[in-house]
Amino acid sequence: MHLHQSTADIFIPDGKPVEEALSRITHLGIGAHQDDLEFMAFHGILQCHHDDQRWFGGVTCCDGAGSSRSGEFARYSDAEMREVRRREQRNAATIGEYGVMIQLDYPSATVRNPGESSLVDDLRGILMAMRPQVIYTHNPADKHDTHIAVLLGALEAMRSLPHEQRPSKVIGCEVWRDLDWLPDAEKVIMDVSGGDHLANQLNAAFQSQILGGKRYDLATIGRRSANATFLKANKADRADQVIFGMDLTPLVTDPSCSVPEFVAEKIARFRDEVLGSLKNR
Repeated sequence: MHLHQSTADIFIPDGKPVEEALSRITHLGIGAHQDDLEFMAFHGILQCHHDDQRWFGGVTCCDGAGSSRSGEFARYSDAEMREVRRREQRNAATIGEYGVMIQLDYPSATVRNPGESSLVDDLRGILMAMRPQVIYTHNPADKHDTHIAVLLGALEAMRSLPHEQRPSKVIGCEVWRDLDWLPDAEKVIMDVSGGDHLANQLNAAFQSQILGGKRYDLATIGRRSANATFLKANKADRADQVIFGMDLTPLVTDPSCSVPEFVAEKIARFRDEVLGSLKNR
């Protein structure tokens, strides 16, 4: 497996040989930045935790050099921040017992460049080496441009694979915009109840962000609690922590399916649902 960035990092927490570590991955998270996986793909991390038959693998595409910083990190250079973020992501992989953690180390501007094919090439090679059953990535309604660029690159890589090598399930997850607005019938509802201790440990691994002015640790757990409580108005909660996802599998199954049209149809159904409730009163 060839990766374009000479500074790309392949970390295997339990020290297995690279080929063995890659081939055992059943659940793969593909995120833009360090900590995206822990926030959006926690369902996969939790499912694979302490399970010898299922293994979570992570891919972080960007180098973290542009991360927000304040407090003790306020004077860190981009190069210093990049190294901090890399260590934090490795630490999270150890805590979560990932099968492998790959950091591709691309500058965000490169990832967002539509004429740059290196990211897609890297992701395609990774997918061919792993052949995961389930993939978690960003959703097409996310408001972060780099997240959208990573999503589109991941979809292109998946679509380029032979049909028999494509994942059976692809889920677009919440980060910079939640998915509460999706009609309930279209939500991928991921129950992560009982995983609070692991979630808190993973979130706390990213001290550069927590101490740097972004309380992602509180916000992520709060969102999951809100999802669980506000999912059903007239029923007692069946879960206390829920992550919502968007099923992106049709975009991989049918490469001719337009991503903008796909998400536009979901927005239209949300519009119809809201207006229908008003007109029926």
